[in-house]
Amino acid sequence: MRKQNYNTMRTADINTNLIDSYFILLKGLSPNNKLELISKLSKSMKTTKKVKDDSWKSLFGALELDQSADDFVADLKKDRKFTRKSIDL
Repeated sequence: MRKQNYNTMRTADINTNLIDSYFILLKGLSPNNKLELISKLSKSMKTTKKVKDDSWKSLFGALELDQSADDFVADLKKDRKFTRKSIDL
């Protein structure tokens, strides 16, 4: 339990340091640029993006096919081209 509190506090410290760093970087902007940035940040919080499928299948190159697996394999076999030539000795 103590470790979890430490990690939470550490994450909060990192976030605070990140915010402070951004503030130092952006405090030199003109007032109009600051208002534009605030507007863009506000809009980004209002919009919801469609979450990508991060399932385990995407890690292994799973294909989404419009045809059956047997038809796909048949097409692969049909399209193979062998360039290796045998030499008679």
